[in-house]
Amino acid sequence: MSSTRDALSFPDFERAQMDEYLPSKTSIAAAHSRSLPHTTLTYATSMDSQVTLSPGVGSPISGPASKAMTHYLRSKHDAILIGVNTAITDNPSLNCRLKGVGGYGGENSLDGQPRPIIIDPRGRWDFGEENKIFGLVRDGRGKAPWIITADRENEVSWQKRDFLNAVGGKFIFLSPSQAGKFSWDHILRALWEEGIESVMIEGGAGIINGMLAESRRLVDGIIVTIAPVWLGKGGVLVTPDRENQEKEAVRLREVKWIPLGQDVVCCGKVIQ
Repeated sequence: MSSTRDALSFPDFERAQMDEYLPSKTSIAAAHSRSLPHTTLTYATSMDSQVTLSPGVGSPISGPASKAMTHYLRSKHDAILIGVNTAITDNPSLNCRLKGVGGYGGENSLDGQPRPIIIDPRGRWDFGEENKIFGLVRDGRGKAPWIITADRENEVSWQKRDFLNAVGGKFIFLSPSQAGKFSWDHILRALWEEGIESVMIEGGAGIINGMLAESRRLVDGIIVTIAPVWLGKGGVLVTPDRENQEKEAVRLREVKWIPLGQDVVCCGKVIQ
């Protein structure tokens, strides 16, 4: 089923400004040399570095131009990745609504649609037909998710496995640390082994903070949208822990600031 009813447009001149931070043949080849996908970290934040008003509450921050940009970024990646808290709280669509992408005017049914990846170590996501993501799968406007979990295969309910398999998704089983967390190196390597050449990490804050604190060397590009709004005390912050308390602050290199509507977008790469 193809539809342009709610398709978004993102101008070519805006695309050109950020393409150097996105997956390319060269960057994918470099990532392949490490047996990893090209990884882009992206999120929207307020002036006071918050991504939502309070834990468990979704808060739209950026404007319509930045929203269209996000869908353009999704079209440039094989997969988009979020944590289970975001999946539960936001009930996100996790597809690409850019005009010309599969399901929104594209010639091929799912051409350009990214694969949603959900990090769910303890199997907390109680998904089903009521989730937006599966409605889009049914309508031919998005791909079914892959769920990375620590549950062993025989401990995942047959209802979940059968439902997910029937719509084209699957579980990926990894071993967590003693603290119950996955290594980012293991996550990205597992996706690479599944044929994912590029992945866009969207959040939430726990995912972003963990990636920046523990594994920023694995990030190829960072794209942060800053909106002209303060959310105030009590919100959820992007403030990664320092690897070493005596270490200097983390800075970006090859930085570019791009005005986009009322927002501004910071593109850069981590200094290794």
